[in-house]
Formats: sequence, structure tokens, C-alpha cells
Amino acid sequence: MLRIAIPNKGSLSETAVQMLAEAGYATRRDSKTLHLIDDANGVEFFYLRPRDIATYVARGALDVGLTGRDLLRDVRMPDAREIEALGFGASTFRFAAPAGRFSELSDLAGKRVATSYAGLVESFLETHGVSVDVVPLNGAVESAVQLGVADAVADVVSTGTTLRQAGLEIFGPVMLESEAVLIQGPSEVDGVETLLRRLRGVLVARRYVMLDYDLPAELLPQAADIAQGMQSPTVSPLQREGWVAARVMVKHRDANRIMDDLYALGARALLVTAIHNARL
Repeated sequence: MLRIAIPNKGSLSETAVQMLAEAGYATRRDSKTLHLIDDANGVEFFYLRPRDIATYVARGALDVGLTGRDLLRDVRMPDAREIEALGFGASTFRFAAPAGRFSELSDLAGKRVATSYAGLVESFLETHGVSVDVVPLNGAVESAVQLGVADAVADVVSTGTTLRQAGLEIFGPVMLESEAVLIQGPSEVDGVETLLRRLRGVLVARRYVMLDYDLPAELLPQAADIAQGMQSPTVSPLQREGWVAARVMVKHRDANRIMDDLYALGARALLVTAIHNARL
């Protein structure tokens, strides 16, 4: 059986479980369940602390795992590698300090930097030739400067509001753009390709919708320019002479604009339907 690690709690857990359910796998019904066997699909799930997943996978105790790119980089274990980005759980890591104190990364040399991601920060600064005193903390780090244990912090940034409220400003380069990823350990095992195909099918289904419309056959070339689809539209004749029905996959974010353009061209009976899964 393919052994898969899943976050048991935190921001990645709920979406990871939902994604696996959409991919056709069994999921736990009780949040206290830590182990689940899906005989029908030949997989075994282990629900673990998100920070521990990369370690279990790197050491070969589990075959693959869903975790954050930040957590993978933080453990600094080369035997665990990212094999697929999963499109959720996005976050950005930046440095921050009291306004006007630092402007360049090199300004941190010899200073104290508080973070919950010591391995990630150390690796990043090593590649830039900057030596600092890393202050490891668990949880929020915004108060570290005010309380006198650090000169700067390195943390997840979304809008920056929390940092500004603590009297801090962002400076220097982006340390990491993170998101949920599928990681694999040192061994090649059966079942990984099937898992990847299923997850990719879910990703496609989330990004695309199916668009159906009718229009005069003579307008098909222009319609195909507006919405080409994966290869080209699927076209069927209608009972109404000179008209055809077309079906095409389009990106969800572009669907309304494409519908407007097709309607202006002369298409009618435009319908958008969700895609629950796909194989391309």
C-alpha cells in the first residue's frame, strides 16, 4: 500500500482532506482518527503534525506526504523532495524590523532574527552570505523586537497588517513563496503516479469549467479564437440548419468575459457547468 501523510490540523489540513476526497480517496470522519486504510484504492493515510510530515517522508517511514513548501524547506532534509505544487495554502515569507532600522539584507549581519522557521531562515541567509543569530520561537514572533529578544523577525506575510500593528516594516527580498505541495521520500514506490494523476485532475477541475453554446457554423473559426479549449472545441450539428453546438473547457476566471465575447459574436444558449474531475 502507498503510505500517505496528511496534516492532522492547521490551515492545510481541511483543504488537503477535501482535495483527496475529490480525488476519490476515503477520508476520516472523526478528527481524532490518526490512521485510515483505504483498501479500495490501495493507500494508507497517516494524520500527523504538519511540521513532522517532511521528517517522516525523508526518513522513508512514509512514502509521500502533503505539507507546506515552507515546512519542507525548514527541516532541511534532502531525501524529501517536492514533486507537485497543489495550489492552496499560499504564503509569503519576509523579513521585518522597526521602521527605518534596516533596508538591505546585509544590514542583518551579526543581528538577532526571531522566527518560527529557523532552518528556512538559516538556509536562506547562508546562500546570501549573511551570518545572524537566529532566535527560534514557536508561534507568533511579532513581539520579539518589542520584548528585546530580537532585532528583526522573519515570518509569514499576507497583507502586512499584523506586522505594522507591531510597529514593524517589511524589508529585503522575498525569502520564500510557499504553498501546499506533495512530497516524496528517497524511494520510488508504486501508486505515486496514480495519486499524482488524480490530484492533477482535481486541480484542473478547480481551474476550469465547461462552456456550451450554440452559434451559426460559419462563425466557428472566430469562436475558436475566443475560446480554443485544450485542443479545439467539440462541435455537433443542430437540427436548426446552419447551426452547431460547441463545447469547450475554459478557465473559471475567464468564463464570463468569454461568454460576453461569444454572445457579441452571435452565440446563444451559453451554459457554464462545473467540472468535478478530469484527466488530460
